[in-house]
Amino acid sequence: MHSVQWVDRGHQLTVPPQGEGTSCVGISRMSSVQLPGGVSTLWMQLRGNTGVHAREGEFRLKRGDWMVLERDSRPTLQADRLGICVGLCLSTDTLVALGEGATPLYPGRGRMSASDLQIAVRLWRRIGQAADGRLGTRGDLRPLLLHMADLQRGIAAQVQHCPGRSLGRKRHVLARLQRARLFLEGHTDRVVRIGELAELANLSYWYFSKAFQGVYGESPQAFGARVRLELAARLLRDSDMIVGEIAAASGFEHAGSFARAFRAHFGACATAYRDSAWAATANSAHIAGASRAAQLRATP
Repeated sequence: MHSVQWVDRGHQLTVPPQGEGTSCVGISRMSSVQLPGGVSTLWMQLRGNTGVHAREGEFRLKRGDWMVLERDSRPTLQADRLGICVGLCLSTDTLVALGEGATPLYPGRGRMSASDLQIAVRLWRRIGQAADGRLGTRGDLRPLLLHMADLQRGIAAQVQHCPGRSLGRKRHVLARLQRARLFLEGHTDRVVRIGELAELANLSYWYFSKAFQGVYGESPQAFGARVRLELAARLLRDSDMIVGEIAAASGFEHAGSFARAFRAHFGACATAYRDSAWAATANSAHIAGASRAAQLRATP
């Protein structure tokens, strides 16, 4: 059975534990929703921004972003004043009933094109309309799940690099690695220990490290450092925080270690990187302004 729940204008929604069933959830304009355990969720951002707090960490969804979370993530989502985010909540019983042949969705996040977003929203609305008109069937879910699986084809392609004798085992390992990867992306404010990631993935330290390196082509330490440095670069471009504050926000305890790591990764010190980024932004704004002025002068 399907249900539809929408929360708007600063209200809060706590979704109760589900038995066998599916919920279409929408949040908008400063509203929030809290999900229980035992529910796998899929989210799509239609407008504005939505903050996500889950076991995997802190994230911000922007227009066109999607995110898939596992059943014990227990996410809480908060939309900003312009934010609109829609999601699908799938109980364990529903996932099992969809069958072995169903294309799996892996934990993770990404972006979709405007056309893919339109398709996803249309398919999400169909599920909601089925819930309004009748009890709904699991067949209503398949088009949207297949569409999202297609968007995850880059992730799914990594199955061939996973250890395991069967396809099912390889998929199982990839899902666990994806969750660890998402955890690193959600905890960019600190250095995450490999032991913590291995425990999260329910794999041994050695097995996890070897599998992560084999699938993603870099060690968990290297991936975590790269993600934190990319955060630092975004903060240098988009904020007026001082370099020391950015270093701390990116999980570096000492400014010296941050400076060395940043220069090694980007080939320039943080200050020079910021100056060049701001200069490029100012130049782009100047060109855009000149183009608009020329268009206005040309208008009769």
